[in-house]
Amino acid sequence: MATAPGRPAKSDDNPTQSDLEADIRQLREDINKLTEQLAKTGQHSYGAARRAASEGVEQLRAQGEAAMEGLKSNARDIEDQLTTTVREKPITALAVAMGVGYFLALLSRR
Repeated sequence: MATAPGRPAKSDDNPTQSDLEADIRQLREDINKLTEQLAKTGQHSYGAARRAASEGVEQLRAQGEAAMEGLKSNARDIEDQLTTTVREKPITALAVAMGVGYFLALLSRR
């Protein structure tokens, strides 16, 4: 029959009270060591998760800023195209504006 590590084999294999107390002390020590290791692992995991979240937030912020710049650029392009079209074809632009106004007036009546 196998014995606990660090404990000599006995011929009668009946544990005495001192053997049981020694086993309990060893178990407590092992539990304390495991608790410390889990605490260190938890702190490490928390730090890693926090760094990953910070990096993710920074990445999303950069993407959001890039998207906003793209929208601003597109809005300027559309405004420039509209201004150019109105200058080139003022009567057509006026007719379109009147049509849109008439359509909105019809919608507001209902």
